[in-house]
Amino acid sequence: MKKVVDSGRRPIKLWLDDIESQALAQAVNLANLPFIVSHVAVMPDAHLGYGMPIGGVIATDAVVIPNAVGVDIGCGMCAVRTTLKAIATDRLQEIVKQVRTLVPVGFKHHQRRQDKSLMPPLPDGFKKKDLPVVNREYNNALTQLGTLGGGNHFIEIQQGSDGFVWLMLHSGSRNLGFKVADYYNRRALELNRRRGEVPAAARELAFLPLDSDLGRKYFAAMTFCVKFAAANRLLMMARVREAVANVIPAAGFAVPLDIAHNYAALETHFGRRVVVHRKGATRARAGETGIVPGSQGTPSYIVRGLGNPESFFSCAHGAGRRLGRKQARRRLDLETERRRLEKQGILHSLYRVGDLDEAAGAYKDIERVMENQRDLVEVETVLRPLAVIKG
Repeated sequence: MKKVVDSGRRPIKLWLDDIESQALAQAVNLANLPFIVSHVAVMPDAHLGYGMPIGGVIATDAVVIPNAVGVDIGCGMCAVRTTLKAIATDRLQEIVKQVRTLVPVGFKHHQRRQDKSLMPPLPDGFKKKDLPVVNREYNNALTQLGTLGGGNHFIEIQQGSDGFVWLMLHSGSRNLGFKVADYYNRRALELNRRRGEVPAAARELAFLPLDSDLGRKYFAAMTFCVKFAAANRLLMMARVREAVANVIPAAGFAVPLDIAHNYAALETHFGRRVVVHRKGATRARAGETGIVPGSQGTPSYIVRGLGNPESFFSCAHGAGRRLGRKQARRRLDLETERRRLEKQGILHSLYRVGDLDEAAGAYKDIERVMENQRDLVEVETVLRPLAVIKG
């Protein structure tokens, strides 16, 4: 931990010393909420979010905050170690070509609905009719299952420090998660205003009591989206493995490692049963394996949690943005960023100025992020990119 800020009702514990002022102001807003338990934890990759900093972790007493989960519910990482020790460039290019054929990226969806058996079950005690957004979006979600999306979502082929080639991808719950988040945040705003809970609503931190009908339904819909996001990643990973096997039939694959970093969950911390919200944060209980990805062209890490209670058993979920998307397009030079990747021999996805918001220069130094969380995780494997696929 780098420092503690005591300007709010609860302390703010930070694992970085250069947090932007707006993100810190959001953390102070959280710290002043009456139902925050113990403190607010801010991970080393933190930056400005909507209502709550991305890279923030809070525990609440019997309430859930949709904006403290975020709009990409269940967004997370999937990684698979292969039996390959290396891949020749020509084969790497062919694998990338096949992946782009098998996995829709950006705004693309499948033309046909995917098999319903791949969808997760609804939470116990709930039917689709009980969850209006899930019910309405269910068939659309079937066309989004196994699709990457855009923004910071990616598929990478990587060389591991353990001597093996790895496959990694980052994606979430697609439009389903966005629709669920938007619907319940609006309902929370209405409820808070009606009950006079103006400060939380005004700060984009509208909340739902967990024992209310709306609270229970949001939690159920959110849980379904977390499982849908995992199913989405696993289907994509199956198709990435298919692309690799088509090009290199002898390739073998380990069991996928899959983790989410945008969700709320009931957990016990400091002797209390609380609702932990991780918005851009990875759970890191003692001995638990996690994934911390870098930016395009920088290393990613397989880590093992140290179970630090001060972070609510959490760590960073990535490098974290240094520049906003518009800032990156204005300030970064396309050729400089391309040369950075090409010098490393990486097959990249920087083609035009509009792609600069996902260039390495738009993100924080991942090595500094890892240094700042040495009390949260230990590194097991360093993964360096060979090829990057983005929307």
